[in-house]
Amino acid sequence: MSVAVLNGLTVKSFVEDGEAFNKCVNEHFKDLDVNGDGVLTRSELRKGFDSLLSAGNDAGSTEEEMSNLYDIVFEKFDSDKSGTVDLEEFRSEMKEIMLAVASGIGDTPVQVALGSDSFLMKAVEHELAKRGG
Repeated sequence: MSVAVLNGLTVKSFVEDGEAFNKCVNEHFKDLDVNGDGVLTRSELRKGFDSLLSAGNDAGSTEEEMSNLYDIVFEKFDSDKSGTVDLEEFRSEMKEIMLAVASGIGDTPVQVALGSDSFLMKAVEHELAKRGG
């Protein structure tokens, strides 16, 4: 974990840099695609979001409630309802999520703890690289 300062513009700028954002998405997709078949199954996507969603599970959610939440997340990503999530579906949803995060953060800088491989850390690194530092 690292502590970084960012604002919505940091995140939006990263998403709008197609090359940098797509590289990040491709890396995350590849990591999630355990069997390397080019699509994410429900279980592969669940593993990827497990730590993210369960981190907020201190309210004592049941396994059934968590399972329902994972199903909702998967259905959102599986926009063509094929039963799997391909790279374009994953990219589209991650873009939507990141832009929502940017909007939520707004213009005021916030200090946050970020995982070293997280999308938000990649946004911070992207901004630092643009600044030359």
